[in-house]
Amino acid sequence: MQVFRRWSPVALVAVRGASMSPALAPGDVVVATRGRGRAGAVVLVTWDARPGQLSVKRAVRPVGRLWHVEGDFAGASTDSRELGPARVRGVVRWRLRPRPGRVRRT
Repeated sequence: MQVFRRWSPVALVAVRGASMSPALAPGDVVVATRGRGRAGAVVLVTWDARPGQLSVKRAVRPVGRLWHVEGDFAGASTDSRELGPARVRGVVRWRLRPRPGRVRRT
């Protein structure tokens, strides 16, 4: 994950890896806003087990104040199934490139 612009009031983030295929592909640039999201939303997360790593995943269900999150392509995703609940840092709202558009909830 490469962050182009930090919060003010949004973050621009480049997606790396295929874990969110087909919703998001490697190289997609997305816009995220601060927020906790809800089930089905694509979110930016961090894990205590991997400090400093920012990931894009889909929120599945709340676990206390944290979230169980998973990648859309399970075969290429390291997510809550391995790392446990994640802290949601923001909600992915739009894809800027290469195909501009709203990122949909499932």
